Amino acid sequence: MPRAPRPPADGEPKGERIAKVMARAGLCSRREAERWIAEHRVSVDGEVLTTPAFLVTPASRITVDGVGIPRNEPVRMWRVNKPLGLLTTHKDPQGRPTLFEQLPKNMPRVISIGRLDINSEGLLLLTNDGETARKLELPSTGWTRRYRVRVHGRVNEARLAALAEGIEIEGIRYAGIRAALDRTQGANAWLTMALVEGKNREIRKVMEHLGLAVNRLIRVAYGPFQLGALGPGQVDEVPQKTLAEQLGFKKAGPGAHSRRKK
Repeated sequence: MPRAPRPPADGEPKGERIAKVMARAGLCSRREAERWIAEHRVSVDGEVLTTPAFLVTPASRITVDGVGIPRNEPVRMWRVNKPLGLLTTHKDPQGRPTLFEQLPKNMPRVISIGRLDINSEGLLLLTNDGETARKLELPSTGWTRRYRVRVHGRVNEARLAALAEGIEIEGIRYAGIRAALDRTQGANAWLTMALVEGKNREIRKVMEHLGLAVNRLIRVAYGPFQLGALGPGQVDEVPQKTLAEQLGFKKAGPGAHSRRKK
């Protein structure tokens, strides 16, 4: 039977919650870490963990499915141009193709900063650091997510402009969205849209409310990071110097753990 490992003794460093450490290592989200612990997949110092309410220190040996987790790795980030038809998940129970299955084999385990649904494409940021991913997903960063959106239907530019004041749809309040008509193309029109909040399927729901059907959605920027000329499926690592400039990280040296300045 699995046993709860011994917590740090008096006088030892109290450490951090194990789910937080696993998420920061880029293995999973905190919620996924708690599920893995419930499934008895996680061990600390050779003993199977039975509760996520457990603190670990830098000296703790943590394994998942018998494999040690990376510790004290520098924060890294990649840009990827997500193609259509791929899920932003590591594994799909229905067997559908996922973005993570298509990544280069020499990449470390990474998680996405936010998501793009199966019918969306464009810029997705990946990182090996769960804590960084969690922070950069929050609207409090003030980062703008920009999209090129093709819609079917007649565009009312006044209603588009009014989205800047925010809108409520079926009891859900969406913060201000900057939307502009770029050009019409037969029965379709291309829009540029910018938002900070990024709720689930926000653009599709807002456009549907305006009587427009989204038939293509491409994210072209996430905060200071741009899609640029990155082709579908291509991956490009963000230089450490750029991370230091854009995120306030201290530039990581060999073996150093780079963290966001408080």
